[in-house]
Amino acid sequence: MKPAIIIVDMLEGNYTKPITGIKEEEKIVPVVRDFLKIVRGLDIPVIFACDSFLENDFIFEGRMKPHAIRGTEGTKPLSELEPQPSDIVLDKRRFSAFFKTDLDQTLRTLGVDTVAVGGINTHFCVLATALDAICNDFATIILEDMSAAYKREIHENFLDAYRKNVLYPIFRVMRSSDLIEEFEREVQ
Repeated sequence: MKPAIIIVDMLEGNYTKPITGIKEEEKIVPVVRDFLKIVRGLDIPVIFACDSFLENDFIFEGRMKPHAIRGTEGTKPLSELEPQPSDIVLDKRRFSAFFKTDLDQTLRTLGVDTVAVGGINTHFCVLATALDAICNDFATIILEDMSAAYKREIHENFLDAYRKNVLYPIFRVMRSSDLIEEFEREVQ
């Protein structure tokens, strides 16, 4: 396995400060931060897939409020995740990190065959990125403890729908600690 980690939409503009750990999307911040420290030490690429919309973007014609406007601080990876210069920051205009970006080419250049996806929101951008990863022939893992929706029930319901899917084992849902154990077994 040659993995990469994709963290979706954990942006400055999607979090209010200070982060209290009360909201669902805040609860995953320490888990993601600690996981990223470990995988960077294993030389596993980290990619931040970041919303980067135009001011009058079509996406805002629905009920979604304007946010993550290109050129603003709101499009940057969350500082609490301690982004590193070696991390890749990928701007995206829609839900999936693959849609009209160079993510596929970047992953292939890095020799990646497996992606692990976490971030917000489980039921939109995390899921869209995971499904597109499968469509681009990457084994895919949704990291359940590193993903969140604004309501815990939404997060759980979406993950339950994919836990025992017909694509297993090329499409899995798992905890970050289990994935670290898998990485460590492969190194031995």
